[in-house]
Amino acid sequence: MAGDAILDVDLLRYERGDAAARCAVVDGVRRSLATGFVYSRHDVSEALLDEAYALLGAFFALPADVKATCRAPGSQGQTGYTGLLVETAAVSDVPDWKEMLNWGPELPAGHPLAKRYPHRYMPRVLPDALVPGIADALGRLFDALLDLQTRFLRIVAEGLGLAPSFFDRMLVDGPTLARAIRYPPMVEAPAGGHVWAERHADINLITALPRATAKGLEVEVDGAWVPAAPPEGHAILNTGLMLDRISNGRIPPGWHRVVADPDQPGERMSVVQFCHPTPWTILGPVASCIDADHPQREAPIEAGAWLDQVLYEIRLADEPPASKADSSSQRA
Repeated sequence: MAGDAILDVDLLRYERGDAAARCAVVDGVRRSLATGFVYSRHDVSEALLDEAYALLGAFFALPADVKATCRAPGSQGQTGYTGLLVETAAVSDVPDWKEMLNWGPELPAGHPLAKRYPHRYMPRVLPDALVPGIADALGRLFDALLDLQTRFLRIVAEGLGLAPSFFDRMLVDGPTLARAIRYPPMVEAPAGGHVWAERHADINLITALPRATAKGLEVEVDGAWVPAAPPEGHAILNTGLMLDRISNGRIPPGWHRVVADPDQPGERMSVVQFCHPTPWTILGPVASCIDADHPQREAPIEAGAWLDQVLYEIRLADEPPASKADSSSQRA
């Protein structure tokens, strides 16, 4: 399967077109997600993306000790700042060469999800005192990307023989995670540091990357690494392990890495969002994906329990010593 197997589909055509147009988009998404990836035109504001990247650039340019004041101990990387050489792919012993700012949903203290899963719904830790306006901009971007992901999952649901609204309710107040990532210039990297982020798959349902400041994302297709190169104005969407489980393997997770291009030695920034169902959602294969040729592969599991298990296995369940690397499969 060649790199052009990652197809370009049009979310807006699905929403605004006739029945034939909708069917064509559903079919394109189904075929493209055999790679775990798809490109899609979107309507997230380019001005909002510009604003967010400008504010994030100002934050990441601050001294390391100042950025460190935005860490959120005990958050398991779900909010606040994470420094360089911390997160590590499950398949690697070498920590990734990147730093991150993370934020998620905000729920009222009395919300039943916040009461039952307090470690999933910690207060946002964003550097508004250091970079005024960043909390507001990143909050608006979070809402816009969650809207995009919710709408795109309606296409996925239809392709699986489900009602388009199948995922809608499980996403409301889910612990979706937004992450801004800065990959430093190659000249600052340790020996062999040209791989910014090692090979990994995401744990969540679907990940959205509306735009990065430089190339570097590579997708594994048929054992070969293919550059992710969406058309301008398109988002990259990739599938995670939770969608693989729901689809009984019909939609595999998208395996990817981030590699510094020798011809582009500067830094790279990206904003990605990992779409999660509510922690009490039971994730199991849907009936439309089970038949004689595709017997049920796995038992159902609670989404929150599975995420806790993964964070434990990759050593993010507890706050690590400053000199020891964490791991995470929620990356991009």
